[in-house]
Amino acid sequence: MLFKKWLLVLLALLLTQTNFAQNKTIVNSPNKKISLGFWLGDKGQPMYEVNFQSKPVMLASSLGLDLKQTLNLIVYPTLSNNLSILSIDETSSNTTWKPVWGDVNEIRDNYNKLTVKLTQKNANPIVYNIVFKVFDDGVGFRYEFPEQSTIQHFIVSDESTQFHLTGNHKAFWIPGDYDSNEFSPVVSNLNEVDAEDPKYGANIYGHQFIDKNAVQTPLMLKTAEGLYINIHEAALVNYPAMNLMIDKSNYTLTSTLVPDALGNKAYLQTPAKTPWRTIIVSDKATDILASHTILNLNDPSVIKDPSWIKPTKYVGIWWEMHVGKSTWDYAGSQNATNFDANNLKPTGKHGATTANVKRYIDFASKNGFDGVLVEGWNVGWEDWFGQFKENVFDFVTPYPDFDVKGLQKYAASKKVKLIMHHETSGSVTNYERQMDTAFRFMKKFGYDAVKTGYVGHIIPRGEHHDGQWMVNHYVRVAQKTASYKIMLDAHEPVRPTGLSRTYPNWLASEAARGMEFNAWSDGNKPRHETIFPFTRFMGGPMDYTPGIFQLELNYWNKDKKETIHTTLAKQLALYVTICSPLQMAADMPEIYEKKMDAFQFIKDVAVDWDDSKYLEAEPGEYITEARKAKGTNNWFVGAITNENSRTAIVNLNFLDAGKKYNATIYADAADAHYEKNPAAYKITKQVVDSKMILSLALAPGGGCAISITPIK
Repeated sequence: MLFKKWLLVLLALLLTQTNFAQNKTIVNSPNKKISLGFWLGDKGQPMYEVNFQSKPVMLASSLGLDLKQTLNLIVYPTLSNNLSILSIDETSSNTTWKPVWGDVNEIRDNYNKLTVKLTQKNANPIVYNIVFKVFDDGVGFRYEFPEQSTIQHFIVSDESTQFHLTGNHKAFWIPGDYDSNEFSPVVSNLNEVDAEDPKYGANIYGHQFIDKNAVQTPLMLKTAEGLYINIHEAALVNYPAMNLMIDKSNYTLTSTLVPDALGNKAYLQTPAKTPWRTIIVSDKATDILASHTILNLNDPSVIKDPSWIKPTKYVGIWWEMHVGKSTWDYAGSQNATNFDANNLKPTGKHGATTANVKRYIDFASKNGFDGVLVEGWNVGWEDWFGQFKENVFDFVTPYPDFDVKGLQKYAASKKVKLIMHHETSGSVTNYERQMDTAFRFMKKFGYDAVKTGYVGHIIPRGEHHDGQWMVNHYVRVAQKTASYKIMLDAHEPVRPTGLSRTYPNWLASEAARGMEFNAWSDGNKPRHETIFPFTRFMGGPMDYTPGIFQLELNYWNKDKKETIHTTLAKQLALYVTICSPLQMAADMPEIYEKKMDAFQFIKDVAVDWDDSKYLEAEPGEYITEARKAKGTNNWFVGAITNENSRTAIVNLNFLDAGKKYNATIYADAADAHYEKNPAAYKITKQVVDSKMILSLALAPGGGCAISITPIK
């Protein structure tokens, strides 16, 4: 009798699995616009597809990973085929949460969830889940490994997640790379992607591209039918970053992970989970900018009391080194070959002097800025770049002309915070050993924010900026700084994936080609900032350092004929179109003091918001946005364009009905041009209300910024 009972159970299980294999499970988004289908293919391979309003976004795409055991290096069968379904579970969730800072004061987290439990058909089966969340604007999915009876530790040797596109879409991409994101974005069709083509920019720091057909995420796409698709990842923790290989024969993108020194991709111990793979889709470009799906896929904040976290507007000793006015190092590069930290001879061009820092503190205090960043304050800059040396910086030893104690007292008297700079020169093992010492030093001398840097090849050798080891390091730094109540700005890190929700003290990162490239390279093209919000910014805010007013570079170097490829009005607009709780007024006090009427907008603009309206946008072309400052009724508008002039349309219906407002408009002058006349601007004022529509003329490479305040 018992045997018959077990036989019936087994038969039912087999029938259920056969049914799973033959039928497609469909999950719709809450608003029914997006549908996800999942099934097993004829070889037992997990498959999915995505549609938007019945239009295909992702055709049948396969999923899976390749594993091997870590102890005896037994290679396990791929988790990409020969699978059977143990169970399928569907749930829904509709909640809201309040970010510590951001573009809105409340975020809705509304999705339908599908969890598919799978196992292999072999003697040592591994059980794992593929979890899908379907939102109103996209899909997230990841692999999860519960504790196993057969294996607890394993190596991910590869991941074969596919994104099978419907055609040869227009792409906004940068080359696939293990160590750098600092490339100019390229606009081309997918079949034209060629990362090795010299016209697509320099190979930064001598990094090797993965493959000529490889691109990084976030990858922005536009179809011929007018759909906008963004592919990225969320919650990148304990796993390497994902690049995408393009198969141009059928326009299928396949994940490729950053390896370690041994060529392995990830080391996992169950229970374990991968990052989410994300697909954001809409027929409106503005919906891509407004998406919070990547944030929603990250864990809630681990900081129970975030009251010490303050969005920050700052100035600093930084740009003057890039344009050659001063130097990071105290003794000069001529001392690098025979470097002796105890016998430094000043060159007279050192930027981080006590007197110069006080000058910036005075300027910050006078104009209402929160902080002053100081780079080049500590011993080691003569002997750091590309040296593969372990102990270049100790993060606590100042140069002789930098008075740590005196500047602490002076900044406090002016109610300004100094921002610490930790350049690691890629020697991460050295930084890991010294973090506690460095952060205690910061707290002792009144610093509560740090800008980290990872220029150069990573030590330990063989590790990459975007590999699992470094991904874990960046998270450790976020955790460690949070334990000291220190805010974090990471430069040269892996590209963000929404971890600022989990660690809101992680205010911003660089992880892209920032403003500095305008000072000593061919610069950033006018379309640069119209692409970034659709690519780099999808995962989190950037410390882009806008606000350059001296746009002709021959002011600093008579041999340079270039401009900084934007108008002055566009530099103002970037404070709105680049949403970040960390914003620098990057130029120097003496430059701003010549144009204080335009500088007023930088003084006034907020860095934290209650609401944001994405009014019009087209990647690579233009963006117009409006944001409401946190805790006020003040609005700020930013409009930017590429190399083409155009008219931006601003419908003011986001203002309160029946109220009047004063609008101050910082616009391109009639003869402004990013190459011919970049500094030409005009400032006008008018009374506005919610019924008005403004037409703003944007010059080539130009922009417009507006501050709007209620009339009391």
